[in-house]
Amino acid sequence: MTTPNERPLQQLPRRTFLRGMGLAMGLPWLESLLPREARAAGKRAPVRMAFVFFPNGAIMRDWKPADAGEKYTLPATLDALAEHRANFSVITGLAQDNGRAKGDGPGDHARCASTYLTGAHPYKTTGADIRVGVSVDQVAADRIGRLTKLPSIELGIEAGRNAGNCDSGYSCAYSANVSWKSESTPMAKEVNPRLAFERLFGGGSQEHRQDSLAHRQLYRQSILDMVADDAADLTRKLGATDRRKLDEYFTSVRELERRIESDESGDIVIGRPHLDLPQGTPKDVQQHIRLMYDVLALAFQSDVTRVATFMLGNAGSNRSYPMVDVTEGHHQLSHHGNEEEKMAKIQRIDRFLADQFAYFLGKLGSIAEGEGTLLDNCMICYGSGLSDGNRHDHADLPIVLAGRGGNTLKTGRHIDLGSETPLNNLFLSMLDRVGAGVDKLGDSSGRLTQIDG
Repeated sequence: MTTPNERPLQQLPRRTFLRGMGLAMGLPWLESLLPREARAAGKRAPVRMAFVFFPNGAIMRDWKPADAGEKYTLPATLDALAEHRANFSVITGLAQDNGRAKGDGPGDHARCASTYLTGAHPYKTTGADIRVGVSVDQVAADRIGRLTKLPSIELGIEAGRNAGNCDSGYSCAYSANVSWKSESTPMAKEVNPRLAFERLFGGGSQEHRQDSLAHRQLYRQSILDMVADDAADLTRKLGATDRRKLDEYFTSVRELERRIESDESGDIVIGRPHLDLPQGTPKDVQQHIRLMYDVLALAFQSDVTRVATFMLGNAGSNRSYPMVDVTEGHHQLSHHGNEEEKMAKIQRIDRFLADQFAYFLGKLGSIAEGEGTLLDNCMICYGSGLSDGNRHDHADLPIVLAGRGGNTLKTGRHIDLGSETPLNNLFLSMLDRVGAGVDKLGDSSGRLTQIDG
């Protein structure tokens, strides 16, 4: 049987996948496979959406541009994205009001993660009676998830747990998750690149994926070996452009397989690990982040899913970043008290994470799709549920919106909204563009028309 976040494959078009030995490998957008009437109507590739969360806020003086409009100057942290300037907008003045205490006292980190995509105020508890709201990604998954193998995918690089006290009387579930299927059901993230990769291409149930993985490991086979016959049959039916695109896609799949294999330490853990046990994850943080970004790019390229979340750390994460000469914990430093030395270290972390995001945008932009690129058909919201981590500020959040949303977004700008515009207004407008529009989400007060192209 399938897991709650997967659709039976028989509900989907036959040529959405290559099949073999219990696998179902998604295919990129190939115009040769469109029905004649769809090609004649100029049917476009689907729009995808992802939400990337980083913890502990940012040093806002190095994040927020001083000027608005198209001729704004990129500040020090976002200068990491300079190469992709034409393909994103910086949006300031957005807030998540329900991340504030509202009489509940401390616990801003737990609140910032749980409200980030919901816009709802979490019920303060360390027990099983957790309650917040449905997140924007799961609203989309509920409405358009039937169109893909996976309604959504949830990724991360830091293990977490859904029980116990992680922040001043708030359940760990609030700190470890940004994706919520219902007000009491978080969507656990996958932190192991191998298992995330298997979810994309393994057919049927988790047990079938385990059997397929064990078989390939025993015979040292690639996923591509398992679908070779079906791939050869398909290739004969494609035009020259789509044959080249398919070959490039296969190359990307195999390259990612090899990188996952080279980064795995010890025995591969078969099956989904308990979230308290980050076995099988790379020790190098940059490699880990980039592998997960590559898995996400492949998920969108193959149209296995059109909805994703990615947590670059749990709320309040105290990970150190020795690769940028920061040996202290991130959360510890975020309470910098305006000390310049500590703020400089936090800014190096901010810049490091922005560098990895630039890598992801470059990946999406390198994949041809239709008359443009995969990035043209994506909307990637990159940001945090806090702005100034020292003050635990839930207003003027650091938000970048990348991609062109199927050429419906006007990019290359700093959009200054002033203050206290609900972040969920942006989410309502994003939902419209993937065909999952709703009238209200969390504390939304209307659409964010300033992003319209």
